[in-house]
Amino acid sequence: MTDFHDPDDERRRPDRMIVGISGASGSIYGIRLLQALRALGVESHLVMTRSAEVTLAHETDMKVAQVRALADAVHGPNDMGAAPSSGSFRTRGMIVAPCSMRSLAEIANGNTTSLLTRAADVTLKERRRLVLMVRETPLHSGHLRNMLAASDMGAVIAPPVPAFYARPETLTDLVDHAVGRVLDLFDLDTGRVHRWGGTP
Repeated sequence: MTDFHDPDDERRRPDRMIVGISGASGSIYGIRLLQALRALGVESHLVMTRSAEVTLAHETDMKVAQVRALADAVHGPNDMGAAPSSGSFRTRGMIVAPCSMRSLAEIANGNTTSLLTRAADVTLKERRRLVLMVRETPLHSGHLRNMLAASDMGAVIAPPVPAFYARPETLTDLVDHAVGRVLDLFDLDTGRVHRWGGTP
């Protein structure tokens, strides 16, 4: 769903983020990210791939409609005319959570076949922050080369690696810490990050 954005509205509401959810395992990261942005008052624009919808059904009890309802705006994965496809659509940046190896490869090579990878490419060309929560293991050299290529273009490669110094007690603790650390990269504090204070 793409609407014309009034210039005055653009000046009033530049505080927005694009959230991409790809088909890699870890759809909960994208869900918690949308919830965190809502709590912080940051306008979220969701692009969810078809593969992500399949993964969501396997990994959670949530319906696609419920995830879409967490975002302020939802754009179809094939809608190449949607607002996030243009650099004139101002945002803080974009987070792909999780980021599949396919999406990573497209972003790293500028082969934008979907709105998710097009929006990521636009984020890079506009020199805005792009964070990729890549999800795969083990990694072969092609994966690693694509990560390096994306990093060389300005992307931040941020695998959701658990921090056990935070003494997590639940899966939610692990997910919230990872999401909080990613939002730290945008100077957004969720209040859910256990911060290292030095040696006890």
